Amino acid sequence: MPRPSNAAGVPTRAARRRAGRRNGAATLAAAALLLLAACRSGSSGGGTAPSPTPPSSGPTVTLSTPGADPKTLQISPGSQVTFVNNDSRSHFIASDPHPDHTDCPAINQVGLLGPGQSRQTGNLNVVRTCGYHDHDNPLDARWQGQIVVR
Repeated sequence: MPRPSNAAGVPTRAARRRAGRRNGAATLAAAALLLLAACRSGSSGGGTAPSPTPPSSGPTVTLSTPGADPKTLQISPGSQVTFVNNDSRSHFIASDPHPDHTDCPAINQVGLLGPGQSRQTGNLNVVRTCGYHDHDNPLDARWQGQIVVR
């Protein structure tokens, strides 16, 4: 069926609006189908778990069921430390003291690490000892440690 048009053969405004509504409805329906398909494939349980981020070749603290390891790590000024979470739960790494986290702000860049994630501190430039802890578990000694910058 031909679309209504004016004398110049240009579709009328009403015809363009009707076509736009049909196209918009088709686009919306296609988007809904794609979303439904994505949800079904993601909820099947057949996907693989994300693989742990490989640790860096530099100074590293690993978080696992027994706690942070090593408890004390010595680095050179200007270095960064990579925290790797090999535990089954998340950890929120922060500088001492709790809850201010002001001693070594570069540690606060690690923040929340989900299982399998890793992240580096900022550059630790000042010669000193920096304490850290899991902000969500500040009194649990397993998640406390020190970075000695010297």
